[in-house]
Amino acid sequence: MVVDENKLKRRSSMREDALNLPNLLTILRILLIPAVLVFMYQGTRAGNIIAVLIFTAAAVTDVIDGWLARRRGLTSVLGQFLDPLADKLLILAILLLAVEMGRIQAWPVIIIAGRELSVTALRTIAISEGLVISASRGGKDKAALQNAAVSMLIVHNTYRIDFWLFDVTVSLNAVGYWLLLGSIFFALASAGSYFSMFVDAVEAKEKRSREGSTDP
Repeated sequence: MVVDENKLKRRSSMREDALNLPNLLTILRILLIPAVLVFMYQGTRAGNIIAVLIFTAAAVTDVIDGWLARRRGLTSVLGQFLDPLADKLLILAILLLAVEMGRIQAWPVIIIAGRELSVTALRTIAISEGLVISASRGGKDKAALQNAAVSMLIVHNTYRIDFWLFDVTVSLNAVGYWLLLGSIFFALASAGSYFSMFVDAVEAKEKRSREGSTDP
């Protein structure tokens, strides 16, 4: 039996990538999703608070795994695939449950899910072509707004805030919903930016290919 050494090396490398600390933190973020959903679905104040604490812990791992990967030189193809996937699964799972529980309407979630699927498909095609599309500023703003919106939607309840001379009643669910609507603008704008960068990268690659084929 003949064993392809290159295949063995690729398998070994993939296994090593899966076990490095940044990717383990990313996998942990995915594993925390059911816990957030279970406590959120209880619909109680205590359940909501526990759910948002778990969500916050998951969001912190997103910051730490990227920092560790860059600092220790542990960036990998697996990490580039898993990290955005974990973020999208976490956000979309919570938003879908929020729709099911009647906390928000479905149409913003449909737009967000469509955007995420389109950008993920675009980046997958780019990777297969050997192209790198870095995160845009609009994409980072979108992620920040969505994280804030989801936190508010999880907590959900209405709170009375006393400012001594006056008090205000705030519905965190309403605040979260408006933040979510605001994130749609950045989501669509950044999707357009990703598409533009993809087209520019493809054209640049084709230009290099043509120049290479005409060299004597």
